[in-house]
Amino acid sequence: MNCCEAPPGEFGEVAEGPGIDLLISRRGALRGLAGALGGAAALAGGLARADDKRLKLAFCGQLLCVVPYEVTRARGHFKAEGLDVELVYTRGGSQAMQALVGGAVDYAGTSFDVALLAYAKGAKIRRFASTGRLPLFALATAPKTAKEIKSLKDLEGRTVAVSALGNADHSLLLYLLAKAGADPTKVRFAALGTNLYDALRLGQVDAGMVQEPALTLVAAAGGATLVNMMELKDADRYVGGAYEFMGVSVRADEREARLDEMRRLARALAKGLADTRHIPVEEVVVALPKELVAGGDRPQLLKILERYRTSLYPETVKIDTAAVDRVVESQKDAGVLKAPVDLAGLLDTSVVGG
Repeated sequence: MNCCEAPPGEFGEVAEGPGIDLLISRRGALRGLAGALGGAAALAGGLARADDKRLKLAFCGQLLCVVPYEVTRARGHFKAEGLDVELVYTRGGSQAMQALVGGAVDYAGTSFDVALLAYAKGAKIRRFASTGRLPLFALATAPKTAKEIKSLKDLEGRTVAVSALGNADHSLLLYLLAKAGADPTKVRFAALGTNLYDALRLGQVDAGMVQEPALTLVAAAGGATLVNMMELKDADRYVGGAYEFMGVSVRADEREARLDEMRRLARALAKGLADTRHIPVEEVVVALPKELVAGGDRPQLLKILERYRTSLYPETVKIDTAAVDRVVESQKDAGVLKAPVDLAGLLDTSVVGG
């Protein structure tokens, strides 16, 4: 599970249906998530003009990843920059990156760990804008261990659930343990897949890496939050600051031809981020596809967005290189990143101004 992927039953799980493969266009989603890519031309935010530049931007379908992109679309910021952007949902950040590298889309929005590992494996991409500065994970105890486990150090000798060894939640946890002076070799890791909430709630493990709304539900059941990396104050305390998350990449060999377009896209997303952080949270939810929130607890979603939005979403789309370095360090600590990476070749910090 990379940072973009949501456990089953949590906010942001992409609906499935006949004809759904790796890519799900938003326009297709609005027609029931059951048809081919494409669909109606009219979207909230206004009709696309004939002279607007048409683009496809793929990203994972996890709701908290999606928010600033849908807000940017719904409030007309893409259109104001002369862009007709089709938002293409995928099952995870890795699939979005595959779509970019394979030429199926023009841009990909993924967590930085996905872009980093793709680049390390030879993908010719440039990352030029940031739309998220924290991962979507928190470390929580089971209700039965909440009074016993008070710190990361207390996890020594305990069993902690992660989605899989080497995945983003496991890498982040190893990084947190190292920063706290805990010995990760003394922690037992249980690889339980993406749906580890029940195992945590029932006390089959002592602690686990969860997302929302699982964190809220565990807390309601009596569990305790050790580290919430969706809160900027916890990121500051435990890892020293932001931890680069969602951002946009382009194929490297198209960079020069697309430079003006990239700048317009970045300007639109910057306005969308500002709206995401500051408009009434009810208006943020209105901007989201109904398919992503249908069947969920709407009041709970409103509370979650209100709680996290100023932490998760940065004030600028400019890439924070210190936040990038923390992700690189965590991947090295986890043994996922096997060799040094030339970040100058991956990061394009000249597209977005200061």
